[in-house]
Formats: sequence, C-alpha cells, structure tokens
Amino acid sequence: MPAPERIPAGRLSAMEPAARPAAPLPGPADPQDPPPAAPSPAPDPRVVLLAEGELTVRGRVPEASNAVLYCTVAYDGTGGTCVYKPVAGERPLWDFPDGTLAQREVAAYEVSRACGWDLIPPTVLRDGPYGTGMVQEWIEPPESGEAVPELLALVEGEEPGPGWKAVGLAQTGEGGTALLVHADDPRLRRLAVLDAVINNGDRKGGHLLPGADGAFFAIDHGVTFHAEDKLRTLLWGWAGEPLTEEALAVLRDLRTSLEDGGPLAARLAELITDHETEALRARVDRLLESGRHPEPSGEWPAIPWPPV
Repeated sequence: MPAPERIPAGRLSAMEPAARPAAPLPGPADPQDPPPAAPSPAPDPRVVLLAEGELTVRGRVPEASNAVLYCTVAYDGTGGTCVYKPVAGERPLWDFPDGTLAQREVAAYEVSRACGWDLIPPTVLRDGPYGTGMVQEWIEPPESGEAVPELLALVEGEEPGPGWKAVGLAQTGEGGTALLVHADDPRLRRLAVLDAVINNGDRKGGHLLPGADGAFFAIDHGVTFHAEDKLRTLLWGWAGEPLTEEALAVLRDLRTSLEDGGPLAARLAELITDHETEALRARVDRLLESGRHPEPSGEWPAIPWPPV
C-alpha cells in the first residue's frame, strides 16, 4: 500500500520546560531509618536537551515512510538538532498496534543503553508541535568522505574477502547476481546481537549512519519488540556462530535488569506491553542458552525489502 508522508495539521507551539521538583528540607536523619539509597547518576545532558528543550520544526525528511521532521532544540542556553517523529504521522502496519512506533524507538534506545553500547542516538518520548512523538539526536555526517566506514558491499564471487561476512546472493540491476557482504566489525556484531534482542524487523543498510571519527549509529527502530519472531536484517554474517564473551556478559547483565523490579523492566513497562516484555526476556534467555547468534527461522522473510 502507498505510504505518503503525512504531517498532521496543527499549530507550532513552544514546549514549556518541565517543572522541577522541590528540594527536600534539610534535617537530621532518623537513626532507625535505612541508609539512604545511592545517588542516581547525573542525567545525560543530551537527553535533558531532547526531553526539556523547545522544539522548532525546520523541515521534513521526504524519503521516510512516516512523518519525520528535522528540528532544532534549545534549552537552558544550549542547543542542537534532532529528529521528531510524531505519533500522528505514523502509517498503520498490519502486524503492529497503531500509534506505538515512537514508544518502540525509545524502548530500543533504553535497551541499547542498558547494554552499554553506544549504538542508538539518545532518544526520548515527549510532547511536540504535532503531539506526542519520538525525538532523537540528529547525527551529523563526517566532513570527509574518507572517514566513512564501509559496512555493506556487493562483490563478485561466492566467498567474501578478508574482513567481510557473507549474507547471501542478491540480484543486481543488470539481471545478474552478486554476493551481499557486511564488514566483520565488532561494533556491527554488537548491533546484530542488539537486533536479535529487540526483535528488529527492519534492519536495512540505510539505517546505519556514519558519525565522526569512524563511528556509526543505528536508527529507525519502530518495528521492534513484537512478541512473535520478526527478525529481518542484513547482518546475518555471524548466524550460528558462537557469541563473543563480551556479548554473553552483556546479556547476563541485561537479564538481571529485566527481572521484575529491575530498572530496565520498570522503564520498559512505560513503553511496551507486558506480553512484549516477557517475549524480550525469553529472547535473552534463548541467546544465553544457545550461546550463538540466531539463524533465520524460515517462517519469516530473513532480509528486509528493500534492503537499503
């Protein structure tokens, strides 16, 4: 079905800064009270800017399948640029509840953050000029093309060269075939694990953005956290291979964070359903039990279309 860009009608309005809670009154501690909890870590100033700042829409990303607005954001003397995806601009999907993609994008960021992997730009859920939506830090491309890491390629032959992992054969524009490969990059391998955890149904090449100093970031995580297997990705090069020790340690910590009462479980309860959280826990358990990268199930298209 066609998916035109839709920007809901409405008037641009400034966000009022959130009210700050009153500081507690000083006084002696009750000796019978339990010891005070350890102070919470200072909030990430990038997240504070996105969550509290005044959004001003500057333009639209026309290639996106949903409404994606390019904005500036300003708060307390600081500023930046960001992407704003209002829920009202989401097109319906047959297999996901309407109006839930923004929450899933934020949930993906929260899981990535819990893993300690800086793979997804800071992302928040907040009100904006066109209603509630996802707001994510804008990733500026590197100034020099030489600094952009090559992550995906089409090559001749049936075997990938050194430093590459094979995904499968792909049709070329001339009616022939070529081998689709991705880089054997440890950061990309972490992303493959993260996608398996969040059940990413749409990991395309265009969702990998180069950043400064050879870094890259992953975006577009609205089609995630389904309770059924929906994993579709271009990162199948490690399928069936043992997980790294780093990944296993991260998954063990993640399982603890997802326990009832855990910090990540509490945060996800605000973003996805209990059934989806249970399925998330089950995926983490399966990865730990197998100790291997997942393989295509055969019950669902393994590669998204179009792949880029």
